[in-house]
Amino acid sequence: MATIIDGKKISTDIKSEIKAQVDELKSKGKRAPHLAIIIVGDDGASHTYVGGKVKACAAVGFEYTLMQFAESISEEKLLKHVHNLNTDEDIDGFIVQLPLPPHISVDKVTESISSEKDVDGFVNENFGSITSDHAKLMPATPFGVMELLKRYEIETEGKNCVIVGASRLVGAPLALMLSKEGNATVTLCNKYTKDLANHTRQADILVSAVGLPGLITKDMVQKGAVVIDVGTTRVEDATKKTGFRLSGDVDYANVEPIASYITPVPGGVGPMTIASLMINTLQAAKKNLL
Repeated sequence: MATIIDGKKISTDIKSEIKAQVDELKSKGKRAPHLAIIIVGDDGASHTYVGGKVKACAAVGFEYTLMQFAESISEEKLLKHVHNLNTDEDIDGFIVQLPLPPHISVDKVTESISSEKDVDGFVNENFGSITSDHAKLMPATPFGVMELLKRYEIETEGKNCVIVGASRLVGAPLALMLSKEGNATVTLCNKYTKDLANHTRQADILVSAVGLPGLITKDMVQKGAVVIDVGTTRVEDATKKTGFRLSGDVDYANVEPIASYITPVPGGVGPMTIASLMINTLQAAKKNLL
């Protein structure tokens, strides 16, 4: 039976560590770190995620500003709000919650965010710094995965790590982190990869970040592998009060008995994304406060 990697517990530990640092800053007469969050439209999942981030800010003692805009906001107006946050000295970091409406360019908005306030770690300057010896603000979800591996003392050096899903948000930056910081041998698979199972069966550490429930089956995982499930998909479920349940990419019930470590969905990587956002915000704030 696998050891369950409890992202909820680790994220709670991290938030306690951050709160202690915030309390120390305040004891020295400094203000608390301040995070701003922009959300556009009425996407239910987005509002749920933002609610989790607001709750985390309260837990660690951060100030926060929530900016909600109608789906009809123009790209020009949204960019103006981003510019204002870039220049506001009282705001240490901010995020623009995705997805955005179709008439707004995600790339244009993302790249207009100051790299020093980009606590999601999305902009090119921060992304590129992963390969340097002076990494800046790291992409939040991959950073969370790396933190889970560290805190569970899972060795990455010299290990075969296979990542399924090559997105710029998770797969691509995580591959760089595992290679640079983790000294692992990394295989990055995408939708064009032939015979995916042949690759995943070679993995000492297998990460799936696709968003396809049940993609990773028992026959695709070698015995004793560490399995990290980043995929989170809402699946209709009439037995739930909400009408849906969250499902990962991994066939958990059948893979868990043969894995050495495994993350559940929910409660695995998800809470770590918010914890990483808090870490990045504190890091950004320290440049202004110390």
